[in-house]
Amino acid sequence: MTEHHHHHGYISQKDAYLTRLRRIEGQARGLHRMVEEDKYCIDILTQISAMTSALEAVALGLLEDHLSHCVVDAARRGGPESDAKIAEATAAIRRLVKS
Repeated sequence: MTEHHHHHGYISQKDAYLTRLRRIEGQARGLHRMVEEDKYCIDILTQISAMTSALEAVALGLLEDHLSHCVVDAARRGGPESDAKIAEATAAIRRLVKS
């Protein structure tokens, strides 16, 4: 759902998210290089774990921003939009828990 009447919850921390995502991109390039250079399996797995943790931190931050901004705003307005935002957030949480 795209909403044009207000900003996304993460907008105030956009630069911080972009910095973290650039760091994750660097980690992905490092993993690629490790495999190319036939590094030890456990070292590669350790890096994958670090990258996974970094992605999870970004996801949880975005989720928190979404809940505290988009979902709270919709809940204040009530009605079908509120129900839709709660269902959308629940589905996002379900996907994160499964991953």
